[in-house]
Amino acid sequence: MSTERMRSFLSTINQSNRFVCPECSSERKNKTDKSLSVTVDQDGVLYKCHHCEISGKHTHETLRNLNKPKVSQPVAISVPKINNVSQLEEYLLSRHIDYKQIKDRFKIVSGDKYFAAKGDIKSATVPAVGFVYGENEAVKWRSIGDKRFTQDGAARQLWGIDRIRDQETLPKTLIITEGEIDAASVAQVVPSTTGVCSVPNGAPSKVSQNKVTAEEDTKFHYLWTAKDVLGGVDEIILATDNDAAGQALKEEVARRSGRAKCKEISFPPDCKDLNEILVTHGGEALSEVIINATHMPLEGVYQAEEYFDSVKELYDQGLVTGFSTGIASLDELYTISPGQLSIITGTPGSGKSEFIDQIMVNLARNHHWKCAIASFENPVPLHLAKLSEKVIKRPFFKNKHEPRMTEIESEKALDFIQEHFMFLEQRSGDSTTIESVLDRLQQAILRLGVRFCVIDPYNYIVRDQHQDEHEHQFINKMLTRLVSFARSHDVHIALVAHPAKMQTDSQGKTAVPTGHNISGSHAFFSKADFGITVHRESDGPTIHVWKCRFKWMGKLGELPLKYNVNTGVFEDHRYEFEEADIEF
Repeated sequence: MSTERMRSFLSTINQSNRFVCPECSSERKNKTDKSLSVTVDQDGVLYKCHHCEISGKHTHETLRNLNKPKVSQPVAISVPKINNVSQLEEYLLSRHIDYKQIKDRFKIVSGDKYFAAKGDIKSATVPAVGFVYGENEAVKWRSIGDKRFTQDGAARQLWGIDRIRDQETLPKTLIITEGEIDAASVAQVVPSTTGVCSVPNGAPSKVSQNKVTAEEDTKFHYLWTAKDVLGGVDEIILATDNDAAGQALKEEVARRSGRAKCKEISFPPDCKDLNEILVTHGGEALSEVIINATHMPLEGVYQAEEYFDSVKELYDQGLVTGFSTGIASLDELYTISPGQLSIITGTPGSGKSEFIDQIMVNLARNHHWKCAIASFENPVPLHLAKLSEKVIKRPFFKNKHEPRMTEIESEKALDFIQEHFMFLEQRSGDSTTIESVLDRLQQAILRLGVRFCVIDPYNYIVRDQHQDEHEHQFINKMLTRLVSFARSHDVHIALVAHPAKMQTDSQGKTAVPTGHNISGSHAFFSKADFGITVHRESDGPTIHVWKCRFKWMGKLGELPLKYNVNTGVFEDHRYEFEEADIEF
């Protein structure tokens, strides 16, 4: 009879073989004896131990369900009915906040709350204030005396966003702060027609070069739930704290919401957050800080001092290379950096789409990047199968050369793709313009935090019917728009483009196309940060880098790669000897 231990073990097995039995091996003298025989077929997994005689069969679905994480649904909570208003008013007044001026914007309660021990502070029930999210979503509690925190429920939206939605019309200006006290501070010094809210979980804990790391992407779902408000206001003032984490939060919210409508504030040199400005300098000073908010840098003319922080980073950290492609020897020629444009070309059938799929899978696996795909030649179900092959490194379909992936492996691959990929489809049947692609990409950035996007191929992008321009003018404008979008949203865009028909020599060899050979415009060469050609030789594909704008990101050159035609996986030739079963 199967035990939970055996079922758990079998859920990790994807091919027939002999294994150490998890049931009896710990009690045996020969603990490494592979007495458990496991057979994996289309119907399920059969097993039998030739020592303890345990045997049985499980369907793939049964084993697959063991591995599925249990998703916790938000649970409604009871907001305290007893509210110590005098205690609340006294606490807020100590922070220079008048409760009467903000009570219509936010729901705040006060009373006694139990807090667990923290450091030298013992657990106890103490006076506290609670910041209420939604009607019954969550209450974030803060002890009045010692600044401990606890929470009932799970805060999943911007604090105060529900009151903003209750208004007859959306405000023209929305202020987003890093904490509830900062939101309450600024709410009393701005007009009632200005929206004010706070992020629910503060600034990210993992910051690299003043940016949020990919591991933190899932913590920004509250922006997606607020997309109606973010999209409906004219401007967003990002009033986050004046430290590295606060700056990273500001940059990520701007990246997802669209920098064009975002403003930032300047802090007095002696203040770190909005409440500190209010306490130290007064309400008028805080109001001036908001009034003097400036547009975040996007395009135009700037003074040198606006780049001083970036120059200091260069001085302290040096030039930073891009992210690894996941293919070690290729990294010497090509690395991936947000805010750049890569042009990928190659003759028909050369494998350029397969190559860029491999790069995306590697970025997702190694760096937790989220990727968006606008693929006009691959139906999404077929594309999912191709990506699955690269994730599992086994064929999706039956073939004579390699065993296909199991049903469990297929499910694992799809779970991985679901977490890391989005598909930009135009199901309405309308023609695809560059603006329609970027509109959908903007939504993907807001929802998932996308950092890499492929548009494959460019020739499915049509011109606006009302534009009277030559093809090369259209391409130049399109590429300029892509470069601008990539930089302003800190996303890497890979554009796949077919070359013009290439000539073959007397020996039947086709010349290697570059950006100058792509049909329509030489701008494909000049606008690219990286230019890549995937060229298929008789012994496999070769990657040619014909454009590298920044020498610390890569260099010009070519590199042959291994390509498995059964799985579509690109690999490095350099480490082939490590995998070969060679006896010396």
